[in-house]
Amino acid sequence: MQMDDLARLAAHHGVASSYQPAEDVTVQVPPATVRAVLGLIGVPADTPEAVRQLADSAEREAAGRLLPPTLVQWRGEPAPAALTGLPPGTRLRVTLEDGAGEAAWDARLPLGVHRLTAETPDGRTAAPERAHGLLVQLYSLLSERSWGMGDLGDLAELARWAARTHGAGFIQVNPLHAAVPGTPTDPSPYRPASRRFPDPVYLRVEDLPEWEACPDRAALAELARRGGELRREVLEKGALIDRDAVWALKRAALELLYSVPRTPAREAAYRAYRAAQGQGLDLHAAWCAAAAGEDPGARADFHAWLVWLTDTQLTAAQRAAREAGMEVGIVHDLAVGVHPEGSDARFGPFHARHVSVGAPPDAFNARGQDWGLPPWRPDALEGSAYAPFRALLRGVFRYAGAVRVDHVMGLFRLWWIPQGTPPAEGTYVSYDGEAMLAVLVLEAHRAGAVVVGEDLGTVEPRVRGALARRGILGTSVLWFERDWSGDGQPLAPGAWRSDCLATVTTHD
Repeated sequence: MQMDDLARLAAHHGVASSYQPAEDVTVQVPPATVRAVLGLIGVPADTPEAVRQLADSAEREAAGRLLPPTLVQWRGEPAPAALTGLPPGTRLRVTLEDGAGEAAWDARLPLGVHRLTAETPDGRTAAPERAHGLLVQLYSLLSERSWGMGDLGDLAELARWAARTHGAGFIQVNPLHAAVPGTPTDPSPYRPASRRFPDPVYLRVEDLPEWEACPDRAALAELARRGGELRREVLEKGALIDRDAVWALKRAALELLYSVPRTPAREAAYRAYRAAQGQGLDLHAAWCAAAAGEDPGARADFHAWLVWLTDTQLTAAQRAAREAGMEVGIVHDLAVGVHPEGSDARFGPFHARHVSVGAPPDAFNARGQDWGLPPWRPDALEGSAYAPFRALLRGVFRYAGAVRVDHVMGLFRLWWIPQGTPPAEGTYVSYDGEAMLAVLVLEAHRAGAVVVGEDLGTVEPRVRGALARRGILGTSVLWFERDWSGDGQPLAPGAWRSDCLATVTTHD
């Protein structure tokens, strides 16, 4: 074992690998002692490779940290040295002890233990405390109130329970983007009709104010009874989730609720939402009506109303999570693309036709991958000042504590596969990654949200560097955290990449 690696690791954790009993005498601590002490504080240092990886990881983490874990400011003395080396323009904010409010940093702060946050001009903040949470496929999260599949009421309840009972800081869910209507519905949440607008199948219809005001109580009771039957089929008999059957019941209930006059406050809120979403929502609602075989002129308002209802319950779920004590709340998943016939791809010049995106051959798939998703046209994005990308992000960030960007490398380049071409014979098309990244960071900053990039697969080194510089977290998955340059054995947890969302699995 090379002592320099062990010494680097030991120094990071405050463990001496040598000492001086006298000015001209240096005594080397036996490596076995250093390893044993490191092990006692939870740092496995059993093999040379583990030591090297842990030391490298510790140094990367230290280099990327704006502030140390603790700063001491003595009254009447200069500011700590760690503050003098911050990038120009860094803003410092102090949250006072015992919830006494916030203040700017200076030497006149009241005595106490306060929380200091630093934010650089590019949006980076002091490293947040670690948080643990749950990854959930929302459709599979059934409760005694679900109609055959999990809903947004279930999500809010899970967030409250996980925060209050287990101290969880977040709940991550599958993409909740609008699906393509029809029977059967496209089952993949990663191939939606629109990434900008959510899917009303996740509504908990009984929680809508119009439910209690609806005069047709018998019809609603019958629909709820049938929804309960679907739930019992899944929970008690092991049946598969029947999304189309669930939506048929909810759609029937929502038709009844749509006819209930809204209170002035509800009507004003709905109209304000429609105005804020503008033409994008109008086009999506008209497309939903047409895709369902309805007259868009007569039925678009119904579908716009469904989007608004879903947005309100998504916002309520995030509010419930934060009120229960979650640092982050709900982590939403942003799919890499959309269905070629969906509303996002059908309107405007922003998606290329007769081509789809995927991945080139790699160690895990020798034939490459074709995902069947039309790519953004980089020229159209640039010509619009990235308007559709900005609108998409604003829609998702409205109700997110964090957003996981699927295949985040797509901000820089995508593997284009012309129609009729095998996936292995595609090519990369570049995007202005700096501009795409700037838009993403700007909208996240405005929303006060965290961004996680799914950076698994073929990743250019410059991409991870650019993401790290802008404060975007990576993704580490148990199966991939191995010593690929050696024997392929799993890495010790402490040797995993820092500044990541670390998970046991991916989408399962």
